[in-house]
Amino acid sequence: MRSYSFKCILVVCILVTGYGCRHNKDAIKTVNKPKAPVTTGSAAFKEKMGVTNKEIKENKLYSFVNDWYGTPYKYGGCEKSGVDCSCFTINLFDKVYGKKIPRTASDIYKECDKINIEKAKEGDLVFFKINSNSITHVGVYLRDKKFVHASTTKGVLVNSLTETYYQKYFYSAGKLKSK
Repeated sequence: MRSYSFKCILVVCILVTGYGCRHNKDAIKTVNKPKAPVTTGSAAFKEKMGVTNKEIKENKLYSFVNDWYGTPYKYGGCEKSGVDCSCFTINLFDKVYGKKIPRTASDIYKECDKINIEKAKEGDLVFFKINSNSITHVGVYLRDKKFVHASTTKGVLVNSLTETYYQKYFYSAGKLKSK
């Protein structure tokens, strides 16, 4: 008798549990909230910088950044399939300014006159010491404390020097020496 009672209670529990799940599932009304549009590529660059298509067409620097925006990061990479920070900067300086610069962030830094970040202008360089005593990262200053670089986590994008992470690791701004 005890075994029979136990089996009956078990069957009732299973039925109630199954009904409860089915009932709750049917009772839940699904609300589809519209997703915020994900901006990528040139749309993300325009949004981040607040620039127009006309500005991008007329400004060689912004045109270059717009074209490379979203390119994935690849250590040692130097192409649109993957690029690191120094090679992105090398490509930018070659195509936008017609200047050849060294391959590493620390060597680029050595070719610069140091400037106060408050005096930085479009096309100047920004350098970072990320978890190191030496220069490990380089970006190109745009305007309004914003710079473009190849981030190890998100590829080529624009960030602000006022962001906590970049404030923590910012080392110096520089202007390439005239040769």
